[in-house]
Amino acid sequence: MLTSSTKKTIVTAASAALLFFSSCHNKKEEGGNGYNSNPTTCSCEAKWFPHATTPNTIDGKGGPFDTSSTSNCQFHQWSWQKFLWLTRPMQNGHAFFQDSLIQVDPDLIPIAPYSNTPLVLSDTKQAGSAGDLLTNPNGGSPYMVYYSIYVNNTLKKAADSLKKIIDTSASSLNNMLSFPSGSLELKVSWVNVASIPADEQSKYYTATAIIKTIGAKGDTVYTPTTVALLGMHVVGRVINHPEFIWATFEHHSMQPYYNWANATTSSDASATATNNKLLFGKGTATTLSGITWNSTIKQADSLYRVFTLYKFGTPRVAQDSFMQGTCQAGAVNYANVDSLNKCVAANLAPNDIWNNYFYNGSIWVNMDGLTPSQQDSLIVAQSFNIGNATTGSVARGSLAVSNITMETYLQTFTSNTNQIFSFNADSLANCFGCHTGSATITFKGTRVSAASPLYVSHIFRNFISTAAAAKALAATKETKLRNLTIDEAKQQGVIDFLLNKKRKQKK
Repeated sequence: MLTSSTKKTIVTAASAALLFFSSCHNKKEEGGNGYNSNPTTCSCEAKWFPHATTPNTIDGKGGPFDTSSTSNCQFHQWSWQKFLWLTRPMQNGHAFFQDSLIQVDPDLIPIAPYSNTPLVLSDTKQAGSAGDLLTNPNGGSPYMVYYSIYVNNTLKKAADSLKKIIDTSASSLNNMLSFPSGSLELKVSWVNVASIPADEQSKYYTATAIIKTIGAKGDTVYTPTTVALLGMHVVGRVINHPEFIWATFEHHSMQPYYNWANATTSSDASATATNNKLLFGKGTATTLSGITWNSTIKQADSLYRVFTLYKFGTPRVAQDSFMQGTCQAGAVNYANVDSLNKCVAANLAPNDIWNNYFYNGSIWVNMDGLTPSQQDSLIVAQSFNIGNATTGSVARGSLAVSNITMETYLQTFTSNTNQIFSFNADSLANCFGCHTGSATITFKGTRVSAASPLYVSHIFRNFISTAAAAKALAATKETKLRNLTIDEAKQQGVIDFLLNKKRKQKK
């Protein structure tokens, strides 16, 4: 709870921030810095519609990124077009991505259908915290949120070939290799449709899935379930950007947004509201406890109080001003994302199920003017720093981007709002806080520190570790070793998160 003295301090600091925002908002933002100088012109394109015929993005030669100078708007346009292409309706009622991409596990191993059902769900772990996300019970029982991962053939074939190169020796783990343009990863969040009020279920894209769990006797249980899609990460490789573009989409109205004007979060703007949200029960939150995972008790500090800290991944501070040190990017970035969302909503058919989803932003690295070898070297050299949001850093776009269903407990590196109100850009968390060019990989039974542009993909890191562990098992017959290394590979994202959190807190 904020004291009156704390609120006074926040207001005073916010006033200073507003002055800073006013002074920098009107400055021209150069295209070479990755920002469109006129955010009002960032809009969707006529060729994206109708949705059934949305064309794929051009990710390689001759595409919009085959240039030495880019704009903020280009990346956001790519994100929306790619999402619309992936979600095109097919004749069988499925979205295009379901039947055209390969579902894999966290080790990049294809998942076989079960009982003729291609979507099999078992993964429940959040990024970074390793926590689980439960829906607001709404007077009943809470439901677990599950995750599926998809890749396209371009990425899978490249991963298979790259693994063969790296498997030759430990020295190959350090390299300047990268995935080809057009490589694509998706992570999708799902929940049992029964968790959603009956009158709201028609607003969600649904699919038939097999939920795979462990029974009371240790046996595997397969349960056919209708699931609703909550969110999607769209992670794609385009020319001149070996770090990938990291975009995210969510369903509308699952949770409230943090109110930076009064430092609270409520399930509804009305004080007399009786409705609950999918992830936030009726009431008000004044701390970060609902989005803080407690590893000791293995649940959030406050249940059913999940909210979004930064809308469109744009850093804010008290009194709803843009965070100092990132305000130029914030003002333009927010406007571009907002403009595109409105444009797509206006052009999709009213009955299109995807009109109930929105784009929450994306992040990338400023590679303007760099050669391909310089781009790869930048990822490795910057390592954990590529996601830094401070002035002068290389990250661009939505500098605090997250998906409320996948980075629920990884929206900030701080544990209290007072630190956020101090305008500390080091408190910001984003995809590049974990997805970096550095990794600790289990190679033939030994933990090895290595660096490569390839390691921004966690599933590729895991793929290498799992394959190496299997070889070690075949040679030594030590089942214990294989179980250990596979588990460690799956926890690589958690390790990266904790290391980066410690680095941030030391500053």
